Amino acid sequence: MKITLIKQYSVFLPNQPGALSDLAKRFAERGINIIGLSSEVRDDSALVRVALDGEGDYSAVLSKAGFASVESKMISVEVEDKPGELHKVTMALGEGGVNITNVYGTAVGGQVSRILIAAENTEKALKVLERLG
Repeated sequence: MKITLIKQYSVFLPNQPGALSDLAKRFAERGINIIGLSSEVRDDSALVRVALDGEGDYSAVLSKAGFASVESKMISVEVEDKPGELHKVTMALGEGGVNITNVYGTAVGGQVSRILIAAENTEKALKVLERLG
């Protein structure tokens, strides 16, 4: 199990064609790898959560492009792509008294799954997961 602290940006976009493409372009132009993405659309606006690879200060990229965003910490957990891995991770966090505030992930069949977790107490979550791994 590989556990990494990463940055997530919650970016506010208009709900219109090309908005997500414009956001993705900003990162692509700078060689910044997006490792996770989720979105919620409400009427005329969208909230896009973007998890990024690396240690850079990406808020400057977003603000220079005119995007309003909020930076937060997330934990990237890489596990085997097999049944029960999500349960094992979330059970450990729950038993450790860690409240998960946001989670998303993906897998490539039979290889590695990545679970991206935001928690109320990131440091506590890291300690719990390091004991697990």
